[in-house]
Amino acid sequence: MSSSGLSQLLTPEGMALLDTLPEYTEEGSLALSERLRGEGHSPDLVAAVLTQSRLRAKARDKFGDFASRMLFTAHGLEQATRLEVAAHHAARFRDAGLESVADLGCGLGGDTIAKAGLGLTVVGLECDEETAALATVNVRPFPNARIDLGRAENFNFSRVDGAWFDPARRETRRGRTARVHDPEEALPPLSFIRTAAEKLGAVGAKLAPAIDHEHLVEGTETQWVSWHGQVLEACMYFGPLARRVGNGKLAVPGEATVGPSGALPEGAVIARSALVLGSDARPTQLVPDSLDEAELRNPPVGEIGEYVWEPDGAVIRAGLLGTLARKLGAHTIEESIAYLSSDEAAEPALASPLARAFRVREVMPFTVKKIAARLRELEVGTLEVKKRGMDIDPARLRKDLKLDRRAPGSATLIATRAGGSRVAIIATPCSSPTRS
Repeated sequence: MSSSGLSQLLTPEGMALLDTLPEYTEEGSLALSERLRGEGHSPDLVAAVLTQSRLRAKARDKFGDFASRMLFTAHGLEQATRLEVAAHHAARFRDAGLESVADLGCGLGGDTIAKAGLGLTVVGLECDEETAALATVNVRPFPNARIDLGRAENFNFSRVDGAWFDPARRETRRGRTARVHDPEEALPPLSFIRTAAEKLGAVGAKLAPAIDHEHLVEGTETQWVSWHGQVLEACMYFGPLARRVGNGKLAVPGEATVGPSGALPEGAVIARSALVLGSDARPTQLVPDSLDEAELRNPPVGEIGEYVWEPDGAVIRAGLLGTLARKLGAHTIEESIAYLSSDEAAEPALASPLARAFRVREVMPFTVKKIAARLRELEVGTLEVKKRGMDIDPARLRKDLKLDRRAPGSATLIATRAGGSRVAIIATPCSSPTRS
């Protein structure tokens, strides 16, 4: 967006024009542009309002009805936290009894809005002038929120009770932009966030989902969050924002606290957790049931049974595959392969958002010709392909199988390893009204 277009947009007349535009469509954008210019609006303003109209339409997926009154940049929208996810961040601060929070690296203000919506007084800090201007518009409905221009490293923490960090996790090298996974290469780095937590206590930080566990900080809770199966982030919570075992129970209702090693000690920090969002079921969390790392990560190995589960990525990233296996009454089918299996499954397990369930129809060696022949016998015309531990291209495999798309049947083909061999599992997804 040009500086002229932005300055014209951020006027009562510019905002009024934007709010009168019809719902954005690519097909109608050219004619609309010509009409607006014909009405005497400057080319810069027309370009700015059409860009915002397009971004608002795209932003509904993340912000719902809020998007119709917000302003965006393409990059800012891509990086913005979904409102439902931001609400979980905000709830940590509210539930800890905090009243005022700094949102450091607030971007377009998604987390600022969520915190303000839960009644917290929020100061959003953004170092990019254009983004800060747009965020200021976005938080207008909340008198308890404001946006300041500045950097997290210069913020006066005496102004607030707690702080939320969203470090910049991209860098440009030789003209190419890449994601940063090492938290010490982000801006600000994790070491700065730790220092802030030592001073302030209640601190949370949104980190890269691929963060190595060696970077996790003792005494904190790190929660991996997925949305419709995509792992979006790992959030680290310090001080009172990290949940603990209390009175024999966790702060997550319904979750077990007892694993093979016995009860977790009262007062222990829940060091890692997984939060699964986006299904038709309510948000679902998984927390450790043991202090033994091997028990948390490594289920026993067994044969492929009647059911196979594909664990959500947040569970795998959190290193809680063993905990999930005990919850489902399942085992893994090969060491280091994140598929679980069992001969029996109760309805709650089949409906769990923590893992997608499949009923096994048959298991066979992974030989393309034999798989193709069997799928023809089963009259499979629609095939979903999944893989773990196999170096194959699902699109190429579908082509090689030469399915008859007119055939009425459907199936899922799981290409993986079990018992030291390459296998193909022909399966049917277990449907449930609680799964999306």
